[in-house]
Amino acid sequence: MRLIGKNGSGAKSAAATEADTDAWAESAESRPGALPAQRTSGLSERPSVTGYGPDSLVHVSARQFTAAVGPYGAQGADEPLGTAALDPAGLDTTSFESALAARESAALEARHRQAADDGDPDAASRLGTLLLRRGDLEDAEPYLRAAAAAGVRAAANNLGVLLHQQGHRAEAAQWWRQAAVAGSAPAAHALGLQLRDQGEEEAAEYWLHFAADHGHPLGAYALGDLMEHRRDVRAERWFKVSADAGHREAAYRLARMREAAGDKETAETWYRTAAARSHARAALRLGVLLEERARTDQSLLDEAARWYRQAAQNGEPRAACALGFLLRDSGEVGAAAEWWQEAAEAGDGNAANALGALHAGRGEAKEAEHWYRTALDAGDQNGAFNLGLLCAGTGRDQQAEQWYRRAAYAGHREACNALAVVLLQRGEESGAEPWFSKAAEAGSVDGAFNLGVLHAGRGEQRQAQEWYARAAAEGHGEAALQLAVVQEQRGNLAGALERYRQAAAGGSAEGAFRLASVLDRRGDADAEAEHWYAVAADAGHRRAQVRMGVRAAERGALEIAESWYRRAAEAGSRSAAFNLGLLLARQDSEAEAMLWYTRAADAGHGRAALRLALLALRRGEPVQAENWCRRAADYGPAEVAERAGRLLGALHAELSA
Repeated sequence: MRLIGKNGSGAKSAAATEADTDAWAESAESRPGALPAQRTSGLSERPSVTGYGPDSLVHVSARQFTAAVGPYGAQGADEPLGTAALDPAGLDTTSFESALAARESAALEARHRQAADDGDPDAASRLGTLLLRRGDLEDAEPYLRAAAAAGVRAAANNLGVLLHQQGHRAEAAQWWRQAAVAGSAPAAHALGLQLRDQGEEEAAEYWLHFAADHGHPLGAYALGDLMEHRRDVRAERWFKVSADAGHREAAYRLARMREAAGDKETAETWYRTAAARSHARAALRLGVLLEERARTDQSLLDEAARWYRQAAQNGEPRAACALGFLLRDSGEVGAAAEWWQEAAEAGDGNAANALGALHAGRGEAKEAEHWYRTALDAGDQNGAFNLGLLCAGTGRDQQAEQWYRRAAYAGHREACNALAVVLLQRGEESGAEPWFSKAAEAGSVDGAFNLGVLHAGRGEQRQAQEWYARAAAEGHGEAALQLAVVQEQRGNLAGALERYRQAAAGGSAEGAFRLASVLDRRGDADAEAEHWYAVAADAGHRRAQVRMGVRAAERGALEIAESWYRRAAEAGSRSAAFNLGLLLARQDSEAEAMLWYTRAADAGHGRAALRLALLALRRGEPVQAENWCRRAADYGPAEVAERAGRLLGALHAELSA
């Protein structure tokens, strides 16, 4: 512990000329713009009083000290035995050290008080600061006033702090001004903040500039904050000055500015600086940037998770929510749910919606509804929209409409679209159109597409094309498909190909199939055509699956062909069922082939019906053959109907012979 030296009649020490270095650790890191606390170090010193100091210390043993001052930290009546840490002699060393520190502090205060009462302004400043830190404002004030009146600028600064705490803002400003004029950067900072809060921004900027120029990090931060509020580009410079001095909020603000300017590399550096100092929002943003980069470098996901975890543990619910999504995507659904629940209980609506969706996906409607309502209570209108989806999925259409309407009136664009769909299905086209328009104008691509469908249904092709174009520009595959079909009908194959590509890229299976068909007909892009057939087939497009089967059969890859035919046939494709029957018949699986022919014929496939008629004749079943012939003639196409007619004529002739 620092001891006060001997107090003689000598002049002030050199330390007394700059005695108001304030405690930046008690600054506005968590309360940007707050006034600085009183000084905690750097107080001026005067020569010590004789009889005090290292040379005059008397060394006593622990037992002697205990005998002189009495035992410290005796166990209470309700304290269990054995909880105190004892030295070998039985003395509680923790209590002993605390007691010794308390006695030394009391002795120091007594020396300051004696010197102050003897007229020493530096001692009065030290004593006033000590009392101010302890919260004894009434006792501290006279000592700080005496020292400030004697010209001790640290006392003037700390007197301003005391008066500000008492609510005497005007007088506090006077003392801060006196200290600032004398060169105190902390006082200039405090004065600048007060002037800013009073709306005197020009004067505030002057004093904050003074504090910043004199190396005060909080002054630099406050100056940057003031300039950013006025959209002054110089704000970035002062945030950097403060950040370089260790101010974590300044580092975070600087990172946000660099990110907004598109300089994510520099932003990441400053986010790291702030996050390393336990800034929760910086850790969150750093995690977001790393996760974005992880699209090309998966190793960054672990680091993003670490920063999300740090931010979450420091009280940032959005980070807990983001960590939950990261864990879910890696397959750790249970851990994700735990973080979502923590975030949701802290008021994060997005996390509550994620929990609701998790339960809804498991069929746990009651739990899902609870979390969706929690999201709504947190102000997240996605909760109302999701409640609508939940009710619609469980057959509660009236309640679904009510939730859609609530979310729609709150501006939820997808709820506007969903409400319009409900109204349109009920036949209320005039009521649906305004909601489709509201959804589309708010940026809903589904809303824009549906508005196009609405206009197309009325024959208003120009308006329909405009809305399709707006939706397609935002990546809506089905909207691009509608535009492509029109281009193909007009004979503009180049324009059609461009739109079909856009549709396929937007996830339209029909768009991928039509793109492949155009390329197939053109004959100069076979590999690309097969690629898009495969894309469409994998997405469940039955005609594409049949086409993949045909192409595989042409190459002699019969197992692959059979696989594609089965997928399409089982999904309801009559052409696939017929082709599968043909393939099985060639492989001598006549019985199974008959099953697929029958399925195809029952679905209206003329060739399958004609094939069944021929097989019935071969088995000597003329009545069955006649029935299948009649169905083949009805189903068509023309050439099948003609062959079925000839076969019927032959059957009649044979039966009547």
